[in-house]
Amino acid sequence: MPYDVIIIGAGPGGLACAAAAASHGLTTLVLERKQIIGRKVCAGGITWNGLLKKIPFDISEKQFAKQQVFTRFQKVCVLSPTPIIATVNREKLAQKMAQLAIEAGGEIRLGCKVSSIDYCRVLCEDKVTGRKEELAFRFLVGADGSSSLVRRYLGLPVSDIGIGINYQIPGDYPEMQWHLDSSLFANGYAWVFPHRNTASIGAYVNAKHMKASTLKANLHTWGDKQGYPLRQHKASAELINFDFRGWHFDNTFLVGDAAGLASGLTGEGIYPAIISGETVGHFLANPEYDVTPLRHLIKNQARHRKMVTLTGKNRALATAASEIVTFCLKTRILDFSHIEMAH
Repeated sequence: MPYDVIIIGAGPGGLACAAAAASHGLTTLVLERKQIIGRKVCAGGITWNGLLKKIPFDISEKQFAKQQVFTRFQKVCVLSPTPIIATVNREKLAQKMAQLAIEAGGEIRLGCKVSSIDYCRVLCEDKVTGRKEELAFRFLVGADGSSSLVRRYLGLPVSDIGIGINYQIPGDYPEMQWHLDSSLFANGYAWVFPHRNTASIGAYVNAKHMKASTLKANLHTWGDKQGYPLRQHKASAELINFDFRGWHFDNTFLVGDAAGLASGLTGEGIYPAIISGETVGHFLANPEYDVTPLRHLIKNQARHRKMVTLTGKNRALATAASEIVTFCLKTRILDFSHIEMAH
């Protein structure tokens, strides 16, 4: 007997989709190739608006009502009466979201690698026992990240992709910082995102504008200047897909990074994953479900993508854009929330 819904990937998008679909009584199975959910190269930042609206439990580690923004020619402190961004532990977030999915009636299988897909079946293998199994479905949801097998099955290419390089450095770091130095990071940026006992320090850029090896070398140069001991620690890297080409393909759906819904401008992906996953989960049970939140997200994602394309044409334009945006933040012409995917 087939499952109503099989979801490949137990990230925020897949788990949000599972909880929503199962809450309507749909038999829902999540297949995750890793043995432990939640581990991913990620700065762990989520905009406070998105956190409050979509995650009804306290999984934040630190909250920041102050953002320090540095460009080649400016230093700006952005203040807000409420926190602008919170940092979260991805494993704790996954555990909480998995609990909600299971309580709703969903099933999660870890260490289960999907090797092939056809119109109504997936072939998966238990990575511990080696046992292979063919599972049937009515609906398939790809929530399997930027290198999505489901996306490849649909024949959708990925041409717009970002690179994120991250170091998790032990210590107590008091400030959340953004460094927009086009000489080192093109139209990307470096960040300092403090967590409870560590800080995520890294950089992000559009892969079309810089190779990963160059980004890492430039990050080291910047880190040496700032006094961060990056060279003493191991780097982690992740591709971030922002090449959105649709979310609904007959009986197959894409959410989060698999759909290319991350921000090409900032790399923000947790909030888009949760919004798209939750919306698809409800839509599977009721095709009349209001998908306005997803449409709004897609509109914001397209706006970010256009800005990345425009500012990536040359370094002078990237520099001008970062200086103008930072000046507008300083003079309050622009609110920080306008840069958020949750805006």
